[in-house]
Amino acid sequence: MYRLLIADDHPLFRDAISRTLSLSVSDDSAPPYELLQAASLAETLSLIDAHADSLDLLLLDLDLPDSHGLEGLTRLRQEADWLPVAILSAHEARETVLEALALGAVGYLSKSSSAEVLREALARMLAGEVYVPARLMRAAPRPALASQAASSSASASVSASAPVPSPAPQLAPSLSEAEFAQRWQTLTTKQRGVLERMVLGESNKMIAWQLGVAETTVKSHVSAILHKLGVASRVQAILLASHALPVVSGASAPPAAPQCATPRRGAHE
Repeated sequence: MYRLLIADDHPLFRDAISRTLSLSVSDDSAPPYELLQAASLAETLSLIDAHADSLDLLLLDLDLPDSHGLEGLTRLRQEADWLPVAILSAHEARETVLEALALGAVGYLSKSSSAEVLREALARMLAGEVYVPARLMRAAPRPALASQAASSSASASVSASAPVPSPAPQLAPSLSEAEFAQRWQTLTTKQRGVLERMVLGESNKMIAWQLGVAETTVKSHVSAILHKLGVASRVQAILLASHALPVVSGASAPPAAPQCATPRRGAHE
């Protein structure tokens, strides 16, 4: 049984999550969950101290009475860095999602997600994967404002004495299209197919089913992809490829599903 902690100041929402997870117990394919509840960051930290030996995952809202935005996540990474934290919020701005991942969140879920999406996301995060909405991976980077440089210089004299905030940690290395193309060429055909499906937000299990190979084979491909792209995590590979793949490989459309939907479970490629 997995023990989860949800930090949200709305009792009805916490109860709805609890009922959703309770219903999943009747499904043999879904693991049973025990859900602890907190209404504030202070209560969350108290419960973490009390159950440090048994907690598996924290679902954190970004709008708690004693914590706003990513302040709570930052503090949790400082005081309980061993505990995986996923954001469960109504805020869906791309910049917020990316910053949460950069700060160490293992996933980001919208409060408008369906019960099926919640269960799938939990299963993947508890299995050690990072869950990010697929639409985020396919989104184009936000263009820079033409007036940004002018406004920055104009405000410099006004706020010259104000402290300059530290930049957020870089989530993925910055590569030019040419540099990514060079690394793309080192990937095998199978590895390119796996990377394209990673960008679509598919799990290893789904990729294995789509390509008709064993899940262990997909894991081997993912490890090789991370090494060849020079990144440290699955999220970094996805973010790097989501910007450059359409240019390098013409992979703007999802790859077609195989004709045969039955995986070759003993296959190794």
